[in-house]
Amino acid sequence: MTKHGMCPPRQLISAMLFALSLIGCASRPVNERLDAVAPQAGYRVGTRPLQADNDPATLLILAFSGGGTRAAAFSYGVLEELRRTAIKGPRGARRLLDEVDFITGVSGGSFTALSYALYGEKLFSEFEQRFLKRDVQGELIRHALNPLNWFDLASDEFGRSELAANHYDDILFGGATFADLRSMATPTAIVTATDITTGSRFTFTQDDFDLICSQLGKVRLARAAAASSAVPLLLSPVTFNNYGGGCAYEEPEWVRSVVEPHNKHRPAGRALQRYREMKSFQDRTNRPYIHLVDGAVSDNLGLRGILENLEEIEASKEYRKEQGVQFLKRIAVIIVNSLSTPDTGWDRSSSPPGGMALLSKAAGVPIDRYSYEQIELLKDIVARWNLLRETYINKKRLLDPAFSADGVPRVEFYPIDITFESIPDESERSYFMNLPTSLALPSGDVDRLRDVARRLLRQSPPYRRLVEDLGGFVPD
Repeated sequence: MTKHGMCPPRQLISAMLFALSLIGCASRPVNERLDAVAPQAGYRVGTRPLQADNDPATLLILAFSGGGTRAAAFSYGVLEELRRTAIKGPRGARRLLDEVDFITGVSGGSFTALSYALYGEKLFSEFEQRFLKRDVQGELIRHALNPLNWFDLASDEFGRSELAANHYDDILFGGATFADLRSMATPTAIVTATDITTGSRFTFTQDDFDLICSQLGKVRLARAAAASSAVPLLLSPVTFNNYGGGCAYEEPEWVRSVVEPHNKHRPAGRALQRYREMKSFQDRTNRPYIHLVDGAVSDNLGLRGILENLEEIEASKEYRKEQGVQFLKRIAVIIVNSLSTPDTGWDRSSSPPGGMALLSKAAGVPIDRYSYEQIELLKDIVARWNLLRETYINKKRLLDPAFSADGVPRVEFYPIDITFESIPDESERSYFMNLPTSLALPSGDVDRLRDVARRLLRQSPPYRRLVEDLGGFVPD
């Protein structure tokens, strides 16, 4: 009833219903089709400008794991430490941070990776306020409970992750796209999500978007972060149109080395599996849409792509030449592993766990164990490469005592694993291992995470060796 005791006129009701129907028709952004692959264009490895004085003989990779704000703060602390670590450059002292070439980011770690790629030096004055020290999770919940958003959320084309992406734009990314990163002299950010249908990893680089014949340039960073952190059940998948098979995509050189029938050696298993995944993405007839969820499902450490790349280097002489491995002297991988294992107390009760807690643990345990195996596999690859090289050199010396090893490319590896498990004090280690996985942490916890990341990096023997080999010193 109106204040005059009359019902609203029929025309007004119709207008209101029409307006509500328009609100309810929200749809996701549709990624653009790519007519022809251009290998030298787009946001991809190999097309990015190097930072000033970046040493081409040193490849430094950061791998930021998943884990919500815990992961974002832990990885941010590592960036802070690299920023304050001095090394020698061709024109005097410089920061080790400027030597970073790539940053892989998964879930919570994707926010730090993308933010540094976008902000550069400004990150150190913006990130705390914009993301780390705010209740992002509470804000997302309030958005979901706001009646003004219910019609959008009810749409088949617009899920909770799209709502989250819009919020990430409001507070952090400001609508920036991957095209905006092209001219930035910052490390290449390689953010990973998971194709929920096949379990394949899918990265937000033009290399992977070539597989689905799509333009990455206009994709918002916020959508990439939303896809990489779309925890199944809690958040909806992020959907992209698949135009694969229609842009004259050509397989890279290493593919022929691992799949050709006359290959005398056992194909590198990881590289061969990646090839199969690539073929699947190109099947637009049976897969017109790709649904992406949390990258942690396929690669919680952001290491899988690095491992595949190393196996491709082993398997393909052409790929080694393409990547310029013969010019490399050092490969350093800093794994920022924010894995936590909160004490559930289940084993102290005769009653088994149930409900969502059990479902969450059932999903998390395989991810955690796979993460551990990835680190061990990286160390195994390092040991194998060193052994193969020494064997080759010794064989040459037996044939020719005057042989010099100077002509053999020598790559020194520095596998640097930064993890809470390395904390010697039991009570401090327990504190960090029990921090929750969420997008909200008290300010004090954020500061403690940053501090322990800096400390653990300084205490790492491979890290100290890297800094010394680059002519620098590790600050106390």
